[in-house]
Amino acid sequence: MTTGITLMVIGMVTVFAVLLFIIFVSKGLIFIVNNAIPETSEQKSQIPDDICEVINKTVFQITGGRGKVAEIKEI
Repeated sequence: MTTGITLMVIGMVTVFAVLLFIIFVSKGLIFIVNNAIPETSEQKSQIPDDICEVINKTVFQITGGRGKVAEIKEI
């Protein structure tokens, strides 16, 4: 009986340790990638400013001020 409980505890501790290791390695990798790769500069949109303003105001009005235009792509 004690052998089974001992194996269960060792197994659970091992799984917990491996999961913690994966979490910390993943966070470290995310940190390294975010710092190593510079952010790309945003290109000037081909869409005229007055049309962008109309789109922003429309989204603001429809969403009650909660919406935000992140990107406008010309199709």
